[in-house]
Amino acid sequence: MTIHSIRLRAIVLCIVAPAFAQTGKNEPASPAGPAPRLPNIPYLGANAGKPDLGNNKGMWDVPRIYDMGKAEAGVTKTQDVPFTPLGKKTYDERLDNLQKFDPEARCMPPGVPRMLYTPYPAQILQLADRVVFIYEGGAHIWRIVWVDGRPHPKDINPTWLGDSTGHWEGDTLVVDVTGFNDLSWLDNAGHPHGAKLHVAERFTRPDVNTLHYEATIEDPDYYTRPWTVPLNIKWRAGQELYEYICQENNKDVDHLVGK
Repeated sequence: MTIHSIRLRAIVLCIVAPAFAQTGKNEPASPAGPAPRLPNIPYLGANAGKPDLGNNKGMWDVPRIYDMGKAEAGVTKTQDVPFTPLGKKTYDERLDNLQKFDPEARCMPPGVPRMLYTPYPAQILQLADRVVFIYEGGAHIWRIVWVDGRPHPKDINPTWLGDSTGHWEGDTLVVDVTGFNDLSWLDNAGHPHGAKLHVAERFTRPDVNTLHYEATIEDPDYYTRPWTVPLNIKWRAGQELYEYICQENNKDVDHLVGK
């Protein structure tokens, strides 16, 4: 056996061995503990006694989801996206043009659900009447989900993130989002939507290390029926968000030339 082959085997062993080295007993690591819960006190209003979605020190390590229709990163299901002819045409044009006109590349907000498909961490804060999402990336913005029973405004001003109202169904936070503009993309690949977009979200923390997120997409102009994307996001205890700046005069945008 040559010195080169010995070194190669050593490298392979170093890569493979840690899979069981975490416990020291050639056994898988112990399962994660249960999700923490908020105190059941009146001060916390609708969030009293509910699962803690991230108030303790740490952050959600949002993965990069390129194509929400495929099982990748944290997405757990591959599916045939139910495009209308307009939806398929728009999506194919964006793929063919190498996502040249992606608004997020120009420092515009990712929108919903893409805020949780963009690989910058996020924090979730639960107050008595709202749940607040703070995002490190995606224009470094925040999002408010009202859980005080209010309806959507009758005349919504269309925005990048829409208007969000929520309620709890057992241990799942259910969020209804409407009132979008038609400027964002649903993901990096270019799944489209228009001003009729309606997103139904479900947030569940099945254990201390996992946030299970489901986004159901409904837009009759671009999809023949509602379709749901399930995603798991990992918790990073003790971590904090950093300042992130996306500059509108980003010089690299000129390199997005398409085909």
